Amino acid sequence: MQLPRKVIIGNNILKDSGEFIKDSDQNVNKIAIITGKNVKNKIAGIIENSLTESNLQFEWIIAKEASFHQVDLITNLLKDRNISIIMGLGGGRCIDLGKMIANRLKISFVSIPTSASHDGISSPFVSLKGNDRPYSIKADTPIEIIGDLDIISNAPYRLIASGCGDLIAKTTAVKDWELARDYNNEYYGEYAAKLAYLGSRMIIDISKKIIKNQITIQVTRTIVEGLISSGVAAGIAGSSRPCSGSEHLFSHALEYITENKCGLHGERVGIGTIIMSKLHNLDWLEIREALKRIGAPTTSKEIKVDKDQLIEALLLAKKIRPERYTILNRLDLSPSKYQDILDELGILD
Repeated sequence: MQLPRKVIIGNNILKDSGEFIKDSDQNVNKIAIITGKNVKNKIAGIIENSLTESNLQFEWIIAKEASFHQVDLITNLLKDRNISIIMGLGGGRCIDLGKMIANRLKISFVSIPTSASHDGISSPFVSLKGNDRPYSIKADTPIEIIGDLDIISNAPYRLIASGCGDLIAKTTAVKDWELARDYNNEYYGEYAAKLAYLGSRMIIDISKKIIKNQITIQVTRTIVEGLISSGVAAGIAGSSRPCSGSEHLFSHALEYITENKCGLHGERVGIGTIIMSKLHNLDWLEIREALKRIGAPTTSKEIKVDKDQLIEALLLAKKIRPERYTILNRLDLSPSKYQDILDELGILD
């Protein structure tokens, strides 16, 4: 079981990041900050001032892509530089890269999200290009998470909506885990399952408070806390089971088929959750309407895919991870049946 040592969420707290890191680890040698060019341009000054005031050495590493090739390059670059902490600063790409690099170097990882687009903020899992199959693999949980709500709430709204899609996906992920327990004799952790499921119900409630893609700092905080809790559920379970089921396999398959030209991760899994809710005989209308209120995609056009790609992804999904038992294994539907379902759900509108 891997859990974060410290989680700090608040307004305008990035300026204290050096102090937070030093409080967690008094033996910091040097910090490598993995980030993107745009994020560095926007907030480098805040980070640099804070780390300098705390007498911490650091260097910037600009990530070009979230791939194993990039992990190899940066790991080789840093292995002889006396780095004791990797800081992932930015969205999912930089956080996943930072986690994997820290894992390779066997040092601590600090997660500083600048958006709330998915639950990788706190989970021990990463999704990177260049693996044999497009799904998440295990690294290590961040020792510390610093979430500055002012910065996160000012990220493009689409990223927050994507994070809501990733949270609402726990509805079907947990149901798939229950199926695996009942029909495939898999371990099922009730506490981790309920913690993840709580996040999905919370987003459905929150969706009723979002008006015209506007959210308050307090709602942003709730979403960030939900994403962190979801990642913690995966850490408790020791697998991504409570957070990732058939809807994620569908998303990975769609990403593979379209060469990653099909919307954001949370947008894809949101649509996947509508489909899998139908297959599970859950209230798919509730899921779809919550996503609509949030402003997340609910149709194929919104993520720029067509009917044939959706059906191909649904057929491929269960092959992405053959060992992961889900509703897709239980039903084994034909292409024509999937088309009927997509029509009924309004996804092809």
